[in-house]
Amino acid sequence: MEIKYDYLIVGAGLFGSVFAHEATKRGKKCLVIDKRKHIAGNIYTENIEGINVHKYGAHIFHTSNKEVWDYVNTFVEFNRFTNSPVANYKGKLYNLPFNMNTFYQLWGVKTPQEAQAKIDEQRVEYAHITEPQNLEEQALVLGGRDIYEKLIKGYTEKQWGRPATEIPAFIIRRLPFRFTFDNNYFNDTYQGIPIGGYTKLVEKLLEGIEVRTRTNYFEHKSELEQLAEKVIFTGKIDEYFGYQFGKLEYRSLHFENELLETPNFQGNAVVNYTNREVPYTRIIEHKHFEFGTQEKTYITREYPHEFSKDNESYYPINDDKNQTLLKQYQQLANKQQHVIFGGRLAEYKYYDMHQVIDAALSKLNEIFKKS
Repeated sequence: MEIKYDYLIVGAGLFGSVFAHEATKRGKKCLVIDKRKHIAGNIYTENIEGINVHKYGAHIFHTSNKEVWDYVNTFVEFNRFTNSPVANYKGKLYNLPFNMNTFYQLWGVKTPQEAQAKIDEQRVEYAHITEPQNLEEQALVLGGRDIYEKLIKGYTEKQWGRPATEIPAFIIRRLPFRFTFDNNYFNDTYQGIPIGGYTKLVEKLLEGIEVRTRTNYFEHKSELEQLAEKVIFTGKIDEYFGYQFGKLEYRSLHFENELLETPNFQGNAVVNYTNREVPYTRIIEHKHFEFGTQEKTYITREYPHEFSKDNESYYPINDDKNQTLLKQYQQLANKQQHVIFGGRLAEYKYYDMHQVIDAALSKLNEIFKKS
């Protein structure tokens, strides 16, 4: 079969799309495939009733990398959305991240000194724990009982599907306390949402490039690979090698969506539900990402659960067992002459969007320096 492309790119998410765009700019011919019926991977947004719906969970672009920020802004304009989530614990609302608004809501304290004194007072009870053995102990040592029980425990147990006493302590290395009245969740210099949705960004990246959706790489592997000189693989690294050492573990998500005949359901883009009795971790109201004024609203309840073959892989479980397994697959990957692995699934790494873009640009520059 005649070679028609320089690169077969498996996956039309951010990594694959950025790589395809930049390789095409350098005169290379690319074919991008994706098993889904759409491009953009997990950042795909679909317009419903004039609202750009984040179909695979909330995505908020944030970075302090000016090069990446300038890069994405050459394709689409970003709005000024600032992520300021709210926590709902048994009907009471608390601002996130932990800041002076949160401390006032918890204890009625009004100054940074009062807030620090209250935190210190709550931590004293756990000062005897010098080496926390699990997430519960770690959180109690760092922040005391009120913050742990109301804002950490239930949410984290739902997210990981197990009691906090069975979750490794390293999951919470520190608790970011802010002693200012600042509800901005991210500390990054730049933040926003693409006006018109993330799909628009990926459409611009893939403009003029051949894309085939509903195309399963593994079902047509031999014929597809014969079409190109090299493969950029952004799928799961363990799947590529037939799970020969075993499967890498993930947490997955399930979404329940609802179109409501009201202009405003919760007044905020993201509200976390931090008590264990509520089965979902958060409700997303999509119109608030773009300051929508539509007559209707669209909400998504997000339920974490165990990963299975029928569910998408969202969060890698970075414990010792999975890291050992990953190293075995990476050794195999390093031996591949015609396949380059990149992206969240291929690297078994939780990436923010700006990190994916930076990784794709770095990988491409590395390849073209060698050639």
